[in-house]
Amino acid sequence: MASDSSPSMRRCLYDMFLSFRGEDTRDNFTDHLYTHLVQRGIKTFRDDKLKRGEEIQPELLKAIEESRSSIVVFSQNYADSRWCLEELATIMECRQKYGQIALPIFYHVDPGDVRKQTGSFGDAFIEHEKNWKNKVQRWREALIEAGNISGFHIEVGYESEHIKEITTVIANRILNFRSLFVEDNLVGMDSHFQKLSLGLRMESNDVRMVGICGIGGIGKTTIARYVYNQISLGFECCGFLEKVSEAHKNKDQVRLQNQLLNDMLGGRNQKISNVFEGANMIKYSLRFRKALIVFDDIDDIDDTDLSECLVGNHDWYGKGSRIIITTRDKHLLTMLKVDYQYEVEELNSIEALKLFSQYAFRLNLFKEDFESLLDRVMHYCQGLPLALKVLGSLLCDKTISEWESEDRDFVSKILDGCKLYGEINIRVLWKRCLITISHGRIYMHDLIQKMGWKIVQQQYPEEPSKWSRLWNPSDIYSAFISKKGMKNVETISLELSRSNEIWFTKVVFADMKKVFAKMKKLRLLKVYYNDHHSLVRKEYKTSLPEGFEFPRGLRYLHWEGLESLPSNFDLENLVAINLKGSNIKKLWKGKKNHEKFKFVDVSASQQLIKMPNFSSMPNLERLNIGGCTSLHKLHSSIGAFPHMKCLKELFLDRNVIKELPSSIGCLESLETISLEGCSKFEKFPEIQGNMKCLKELFLDRTVIKELPSSIGCLESLETISLEGCSKFEKFPEIQ
Repeated sequence: MASDSSPSMRRCLYDMFLSFRGEDTRDNFTDHLYTHLVQRGIKTFRDDKLKRGEEIQPELLKAIEESRSSIVVFSQNYADSRWCLEELATIMECRQKYGQIALPIFYHVDPGDVRKQTGSFGDAFIEHEKNWKNKVQRWREALIEAGNISGFHIEVGYESEHIKEITTVIANRILNFRSLFVEDNLVGMDSHFQKLSLGLRMESNDVRMVGICGIGGIGKTTIARYVYNQISLGFECCGFLEKVSEAHKNKDQVRLQNQLLNDMLGGRNQKISNVFEGANMIKYSLRFRKALIVFDDIDDIDDTDLSECLVGNHDWYGKGSRIIITTRDKHLLTMLKVDYQYEVEELNSIEALKLFSQYAFRLNLFKEDFESLLDRVMHYCQGLPLALKVLGSLLCDKTISEWESEDRDFVSKILDGCKLYGEINIRVLWKRCLITISHGRIYMHDLIQKMGWKIVQQQYPEEPSKWSRLWNPSDIYSAFISKKGMKNVETISLELSRSNEIWFTKVVFADMKKVFAKMKKLRLLKVYYNDHHSLVRKEYKTSLPEGFEFPRGLRYLHWEGLESLPSNFDLENLVAINLKGSNIKKLWKGKKNHEKFKFVDVSASQQLIKMPNFSSMPNLERLNIGGCTSLHKLHSSIGAFPHMKCLKELFLDRNVIKELPSSIGCLESLETISLEGCSKFEKFPEIQGNMKCLKELFLDRTVIKELPSSIGCLESLETISLEGCSKFEKFPEIQ
């Protein structure tokens, strides 16, 4: 190898390293293969630009180590070259040490000649034995190992077809690799990797469990993501489970098990009814597979639950598997019997200053004018990466005097100024590193969330009725029954699944009307259950008192399990309404003004029999009425008036709808229609309008027999799903 001290981790600059005998294949097969790989977006290294000499160049060894995988083109004269044999030996070492993928191509040679060093390979070794006895054994072992790897044998047929097959296989393996997001310009990562490599021992074929522990914000998840990206190509199957603790607290273990199995088995959906069934499926699905799994953020969970239902033990996994666990709890790692514990330490002073400068000055070096203040910043952050990034972002482009006056009020103003769906304010929070955005979803680190909570509480720590935001069930209960304050409340988020209080008792119910009347500033109200089975439980259904009114300034209403809306319901500022699992039969009576409505979700409302006229919601973007098992038809007004141009997503799953109104074809912005599980849906209407944006049409498990001939007019359509449509007969002829 290039260096005896190389860690068992490396930065991968190339997807593929190409090893070949130049005089045999450089100008024909290998050149065509290289061209096709590059065209498929596979970053490939080939060595024909390096000068040949007596010894293999260090640049080549480095290129092999910095590649995710290698192709070895064995040709008639391959073994004549000591250079090729050295490349091969290095590739095989990287395969053992890093789990690097090696793919042999036997180009007009017998794989048996490679394994046994017979034929032209035997002739070459007769010469090598004379002059290179000290290297011959290493070369032979490499040939034996490579010859035993399943690859491609090219002997007859068109080379173009062989190359097409090879590049397709490689592209599926390389390009389908799911890389996780990791920020650029990471600081201190090399030091972490050198220490972690001792525990991962990639050269070992044993099952290894490695724990990464440390305080919140120290960078455990970032390290785990980076390691995952670097080594995942060496495994048969990979999975990264984030926020395990949060899912466990929300009694969502079955979802985690499903996600893990889907990742491991290539997206094949698994139907798990309980955690014990899921544990058995994980165990028996993975025991013969070389797997890489990261269980991220495992805290406050009983170790028995983990060992029996999710993480398991070494016997659950196939040879060579690596299981990585991140946690703040070292004791938990001991109980799980991990093979190696790595405790992440704070950044040293040089690393901390470098990271802070990247965010505060957009440079790796600090500005000398600020030197006197930097000591205070470094002392405050204590080498904690998250604190350095957040504080650096907050102070970016500020003057020295602004640095000296900066405090938590600035964060408070940002949070107070963030309006629902405010793109500008979301961008501000993102630039300040207070949130992250991934795949269209917004995330906040729990330390930042707790800091926001402290800011809300600090003026009146023992009087929640005076806070601007309420989120803890006990605090909300105290505020409601205190009959004081509530004038400053802007948001309420009440999760009832784990609440110890008995909500909506006579005491609370009697005062609900008065309490809500005080909350003139209320903009966001969310009452929900993380226990998804709760929606059908009678004790979780809630009623509103006679004469109850929601505050007029409400922008977001999310109340699961609500029995009915107030008779006078008419909130002209409301942007989104979610009444999942309600007992509502009709949303409202009469004509209402809901021009600002963008999102409506009344899914799983099994008593709902009628949707209102859609002309009152011209700006609606997303409508979910899935699981409304009493809803027989969609209101004919949908798409029937010219102003409804914003609707993009329509979810009608598991209803008893038989057909859609013909006006559905006039929804020119609609991108997704889902009718999965509509067991009585028989016919999709002829498309009379211009559905130019429709991309996805899901008709799984319906009784539809055929599609309309006009389906061919959908110029943007990418997916039609008809899984489980037992009565479907034919597709239309498309001209």
